[in-house]
Amino acid sequence: MEQLGREYARLCARRARPAGGRAAAAAGPGGGRLDLAAQSLSLPTCSALGRLLPGAAPLARAGARDCGLSEEGVRLLLNGLCTNTTVKSLDLKGNNLRTTGAEALGKLLRQNKSIRSLTLEWNSLGMWEEGFSFFCQGLRANNFLQRLDLRNNQINHQGAGELAMALTQNTSLQELDLRWNNIGLLGGRALLNCLHSNKTLKRLELAGNNVPGDILKAVEQALDHNQDREAILSEAQNQVNILSKEVLSLKDEKNKQFMDFVDTVDKQKEERARSEKMSAARVSQLQEALDEQHSIMNSLKAKLQMTEAALTLSEQKVHTLGELLSAMKQEQNSVAESHFRELQQQKQEGADRESKLLHDLSAASEKNLLLRNQVDELERKCKVQQDQLFQVKQDLTNTTAELKLRAVEAEERLEMEKRRFKQSLEDMESLRVKEVDRVAQQMEASERSMHDRIQRLEAIRISLDKELSQVKAAALAERGRAEEELVKVRSQARLEEQQRLEHLEEKLRLMTESRDEAQNCCLKQKEMVAEAQAKAKQLSLYADGLKRRLEELQQYVDRKEEEKVTELNKVKVELQEQIGHLEAERTAQDGLREKIAALERQLKALSSNHREALLDKEGEISLLLEKLRMKEAEISRMREEEAQRASFLQNAIMAYVQGSPLGTHSSRK
Repeated sequence: MEQLGREYARLCARRARPAGGRAAAAAGPGGGRLDLAAQSLSLPTCSALGRLLPGAAPLARAGARDCGLSEEGVRLLLNGLCTNTTVKSLDLKGNNLRTTGAEALGKLLRQNKSIRSLTLEWNSLGMWEEGFSFFCQGLRANNFLQRLDLRNNQINHQGAGELAMALTQNTSLQELDLRWNNIGLLGGRALLNCLHSNKTLKRLELAGNNVPGDILKAVEQALDHNQDREAILSEAQNQVNILSKEVLSLKDEKNKQFMDFVDTVDKQKEERARSEKMSAARVSQLQEALDEQHSIMNSLKAKLQMTEAALTLSEQKVHTLGELLSAMKQEQNSVAESHFRELQQQKQEGADRESKLLHDLSAASEKNLLLRNQVDELERKCKVQQDQLFQVKQDLTNTTAELKLRAVEAEERLEMEKRRFKQSLEDMESLRVKEVDRVAQQMEASERSMHDRIQRLEAIRISLDKELSQVKAAALAERGRAEEELVKVRSQARLEEQQRLEHLEEKLRLMTESRDEAQNCCLKQKEMVAEAQAKAKQLSLYADGLKRRLEELQQYVDRKEEEKVTELNKVKVELQEQIGHLEAERTAQDGLREKIAALERQLKALSSNHREALLDKEGEISLLLEKLRMKEAEISRMREEEAQRASFLQNAIMAYVQGSPLGTHSSRK
């Protein structure tokens, strides 16, 4: 405001007369307000203020009450306010504004977009129809003014008609004061008719305008209807905003749930990959263990072959000692049979372990099938829930179709949001179906790989059985050969008994040496058997470790199944909660429907009552018009009678004057 005062002083200093020092003083102290009430403003002062106002310091209110402004001064001031963007309230009370002022005000209303309140009390805007029509055109083009005061402006019924025409297209004015004018019956009807198309005017003062009471009541009812409509629209807008916020929150929750589901699927994929890697590593370990067992069996077979070769050599060396050799052979045969039995037992144990492993694998495959069945059941439940959601969506669309009749713009936004929500749901469902198909494909691939591995293990087992049968056949063949050789040796011994008797001593010595060697061989064989037993124990311990690992794997699979079940239960609970929220929303919308129906009923009742009242009022008006016509006829008749009486009196007076002595005296002269 100090800057405004300095600018005003500078402009006044340029001119010869610093007129309007009071205006500068009024502009100085009041921060955000320019008050020029009851000050005489000359044309130079008005021109200076008109130049200052477009770029002045931020002013919220400007007033020039009872200043007696001239038409040119008002035009200069209002031209300066046309481009001002800070003044919200303008007061020009008591300035006797007429044609030029009305035109300047119309221009101001067309160009200015910041003024919200305009006070024009105690002026003469309605005295000239052309100026007031220009003012009404500006009001028609303005969509920012909210309060207009036109008290005591000599507005007649024609001006009221122009004002009503402007109000039919104005969408911002909320308060209009027309008290103490000359609107009359026709002006009141015009304003009442404009209220049918104007839905923003909430307050209209018509006191002191000779407007009938029924029209005033009808105007009040129309204003009440506008207020009720505004309240209903605000409530509907609030409800629409709430619904839009809830829809956005639902979308956010769905996105979060989808992201959580994707994360859980990724985690499950990673865990399955890890488990597959662990199972592959363990299968490779089992394969290595089987290979080691096969190599051990081969080594044992080689050792058996070596022992049999040693036995054949000992038999060739010891020809003479049949009994000792037979005893030694029996012992060796018993040891070999016991060792072979132990080997058979080990083979049987390995076969039992393999069967157990196959049984465990079959159980795991059955569990996988059960899991797949559970996944299918969950998919069916999800489909059922999706159908329920679709039905709920249909109900929502029906409710929105009913609400469209009351709030078209809000309904279009809701439909757009619903379509987006449906698209997001369909995208989520398609993604979920794709993820489930992918997981199922991975499970099928893992099952196929496990079946292939089992088939490979069975082929290896069959090949091992074939090799064992071949080894058994070879051992039996070697046994038959050994027996044949023994028979041959015995026959040769019988034939050569006489020759061997001569060399008994040498042979006994050789026998003793060979016996020592045989004892040493037996000791070595016993040591080898002990080593084989130790290795068999180690293999059994290793097989026990493998069993423990398989049990751990089974426990791990069971834990994963429990985790999957818990996750699925959580998803079910979340879906049930969402369905509960949707049902609550549906109940709320049903309540809104009932409220809207009740409001419609009230509106229908009010409209019917209003129509009946209007019909009654029109009948009363027609009766009053007839009475007025009768009164006017009586008045005209009384006037004619009075005129006749006056003419009779005048004739009588003239006759009296002529018949009086003054009349005769004047006639004589």
